[in-house]
Amino acid sequence: MKLICIGRNYTEHIKELENEKPKDPVVFLKPDTSILLKKQPFFIPDFSDDVHHEVEILVKINRLGKHIDKKFAHKYYDEIGLGIDFTARDIQAQLKEKGLPWEKAKGFDGAAVIGNWLPKKEIGDINNINFSLKKNDILVQQGNTANMLWKIDELIEYISKYFTLKIGDIIFTGTPAGVGKVIADDKLKGYIENKQMFSITVK
Repeated sequence: MKLICIGRNYTEHIKELENEKPKDPVVFLKPDTSILLKKQPFFIPDFSDDVHHEVEILVKINRLGKHIDKKFAHKYYDEIGLGIDFTARDIQAQLKEKGLPWEKAKGFDGAAVIGNWLPKKEIGDINNINFSLKKNDILVQQGNTANMLWKIDELIEYISKYFTLKIGDIIFTGTPAGVGKVIADDKLKGYIENKQMFSITVK
C-alpha cells in the first residue's frame, strides 16, 4: 500500500506559499510508516519548529490499474475520505532551496492522517465536495473539489501513467489555502460537508 500525494492543486494555496503554478500535477509519495495510528495523538517531531496542517480529500483505490483513461477512472474507487498531510515547513524550505526531494518534510512518522471513509454513492457530485478543518474549534481551512486544478479522475489518469495503482492505495488530492502551524495541545477536526471525519490532538 502506498500514499500518493498531490501538491499545488489549489490556486489559492499556490499563492499563499508563493509557488509557481505547475503545468502538470506535482506528485510525491509518503511511506506507510507515515500513517498516524487510529486514536493516537500527533507528536510534533523534534527536528522541526514549523509543522503545518494541510487538510485534503482522500481517494482509496479499489482495483489494480495502469494507464487508466480518465473516462474509466471512476471505476477505480468507491470511497472518499479526509486526511491531513502534515508538513515540516522549515525542513521543506531547506530542501527546496537546495533542489532536493521533500520526503524528510512530508514522510516522517505520523505525517499522514487518514480519517473515516464515506461511500462515493453517498456523496453525489465528486467534483463538488465541501471540506474543512477546524483548529481548536476555529475554522482554518475550507475547500471544494470544484476548485482543484486537476480533478480526481484526471489525477488517477495522470498518476497511473507512472505508478501502477493497487488495491488499498490512497491518493491525497491536495490542500486548499489556510495551511498553518500546529502547536502542542491543538485539537484538529476535519469535516466533509458537516460530517466529522477525524479528530486528533497535537502533542
